[in-house]
Amino acid sequence: MRVLIGGGSGFVGRELTRLLKVKGHEVTVISRQPGPGKITWGELESHGLPPCEGAVNLAGENMMNPLRWWNESYKKDLFSSRIDTTKSMAQAIAASSSPPHSWVLVSGVACYKPSLTAEYTEDSEWTPFDILSKLVKEWEASALLPENVTKNTKQVVIRSGAVLGRDGGAMKQMLLPFWLGLGGTLGSGRQPFPWIHVSDLAGIIAHALEPPADTPSPSPQVFNGVAPALNTNLEFTKELGRVLRRPTIFPVPGFVMNTVMGSERAVVLLQGQNVVPKRTQEAGFEYKYPDLTSALKEIIGS
Repeated sequence: MRVLIGGGSGFVGRELTRLLKVKGHEVTVISRQPGPGKITWGELESHGLPPCEGAVNLAGENMMNPLRWWNESYKKDLFSSRIDTTKSMAQAIAASSSPPHSWVLVSGVACYKPSLTAEYTEDSEWTPFDILSKLVKEWEASALLPENVTKNTKQVVIRSGAVLGRDGGAMKQMLLPFWLGLGGTLGSGRQPFPWIHVSDLAGIIAHALEPPADTPSPSPQVFNGVAPALNTNLEFTKELGRVLRRPTIFPVPGFVMNTVMGSERAVVLLQGQNVVPKRTQEAGFEYKYPDLTSALKEIIGS
């Protein structure tokens, strides 16, 4: 199978590329920079979709970029980097004479309203309530294909939690303070923390790229890209400290997070949702890292 990956040189994209190549698939990455095995976004728009059986979009400005101040220009980049790339791929698929059999968008669990008690599955109804849920709404809408194309192309949306892995994602910024013994809970610590190991997210995407068994549905299949374990920020903090053998005694108050990150962005870490991967498990996906202990031990290498 030939797979086209938008944003394939990022943290999740590198892991997905590695996994697909191990499975014997060919990968072409859409990137800002040209190079071997790559095409640029400009080439996609001018030359159309290269031959492929599967397409995935992972492109988007890093929401937790510590070097960027939370302001209107950054928010604009968060929206345009996701929506414009998704739209470009969807339009290229729709215009192709031989579209891929599977089209996968990886979005986020920010569509579900933070709650200490509610549990969300893929069937949960939701409406936008803040800037990040509005982003998910527009992002997923930009991936929709015309109905005539959906007769042959399966559409899949994977809503990812915080992606944990050794060389990127949420862990990259967390490890240093924890190594120094300065790690601690964020805010109350009671907030749910939906997470997934990067290998499992890549596995769910690869699973979603498989050819459809029957005629695809005109509406996208949604899968929650989270681990089956439901954890709070406190549980995550304590387990990471235990695996690293470091104390976790320095809580970070909510107002500090709001000041440093901007309150609209800090909400991702200070509030959370219990997200259940019901359909992901029903589809037969088997997790390599279903719980925090196994995931963190792999990442820390202990």
